[in-house]
Amino acid sequence: MKLHGDITINDKHYTEGTEVPWYAIYPFFLGHMLLFGASGFFMAYADSRPSLSGVLFLYLHGGIAIVCYTAFYLVVFGRDAVQWMFINAALGIAGLWFQVDWLLSWFGRQTNDYPVYIHVIPFLYAVFYTFLIRQAILDITDSRENDIRRRCVEYAYLAIAVAACLISYLS
Repeated sequence: MKLHGDITINDKHYTEGTEVPWYAIYPFFLGHMLLFGASGFFMAYADSRPSLSGVLFLYLHGGIAIVCYTAFYLVVFGRDAVQWMFINAALGIAGLWFQVDWLLSWFGRQTNDYPVYIHVIPFLYAVFYTFLIRQAILDITDSRENDIRRRCVEYAYLAIAVAACLISYLS
């Protein structure tokens, strides 16, 4: 993967344009973001509705992490990719709603049990995590610079994402 900005990994400085192996980036951030995303999910959708201070903590906890992830994404993936992440998120808000509703159904709840402002942090984590998964697949399959392979990966990813939305909507 070619960096779009300067970054330091394990005390080693990499400049913009440097090629970095996918395993230097994805394992740490996929695990890190999964833990932060899960904690944000469980804080937002706890057994009792969060108080005003609980919502404030949710926004601080999740918001600071999301700002940090945004900065990281800009350096690693570039402005254009991050811009498209937010565009796709706006277009996919209904799909996210169905998927979170499906996840909440595991706990005997649904998205309508919570005010809309509670969903902001978990939804943003879902956007960032799915973006990271797509980027990881492109790099792990070495498809980023190969147009034919990249299109195949993107179509497969799209088919899986649409199937996940349909399954979560229909179940």
